[in-house]
Amino acid sequence: MLDTVLLERTGAVAVITLNRPEGMNALTVQMKLALLEAVRAVRDDTAARALVLTGSGRAFCVGQDLREHAALLEAGDNAPLDTVREHFNPLVTMLTSLGKPTVAAINGTAAGAGLGLACALDLRIGASDARFTTAFAGIGLTADSGLSWTLPRLVGAGRAMALLLLAEPITAEQALEMGLLNAAVAPEQVLPTAMELATRLAAGPTAAYACIQESVAYAADATLTEALAKEDELQTRAGATSDHAAAVRSFLAKSMPVFEGR
Repeated sequence: MLDTVLLERTGAVAVITLNRPEGMNALTVQMKLALLEAVRAVRDDTAARALVLTGSGRAFCVGQDLREHAALLEAGDNAPLDTVREHFNPLVTMLTSLGKPTVAAINGTAAGAGLGLACALDLRIGASDARFTTAFAGIGLTADSGLSWTLPRLVGAGRAMALLLLAEPITAEQALEMGLLNAAVAPEQVLPTAMELATRLAAGPTAAYACIQESVAYAADATLTEALAKEDELQTRAGATSDHAAAVRSFLAKSMPVFEGR
């Protein structure tokens, strides 16, 4: 993996760091490929039970590297136009179907696809001085990286449309108020807070978490009848896990359960 995308594991928590601070973690083609490789490695690592995604420096991620984008277009290379299909769509699909709880530690500006990546995760902890913008309309583009799906579900259709059409930056306080963030903390507390949350989740019933993720994603486009049937299917699956059996025994014994994710 490139040194612009770092992967490490602390206990049961995998941490992916976008590490191109001089470019505000703008995503080059090679960086997107490295990020795909890192997420795939977390998916396949059975010892990793939760994921934290963060950035280095003063930005979380400002999205596509526009310098590379412009240079490739000038050279007649179609890579910038293919990147949604080849990079962003696989990334968002993998992140949203990881089967493990995911937390964004948004240490600074999140823009464009950077915001899209954050919104594809389960929970978002943001720095109190961070800024958020969809950015796409400002350069004559439409939403990608899943924002057309994730953003309305987080903040509502009206706010999502305003954020996408106007492409104006919002503060962490505004993002918290509209539900884009789960918490806004002091900048130096972003990663520790996200790690504490991810560590707590990693120690929990991760098999049940995977069912919760699947249930919520399915219900977004389902009728009530379909959602109820999916709940029945997933509850049957969760109820058959050793985690559920151990938790029930612990409840009756008035002790704390130990979850193994199966």
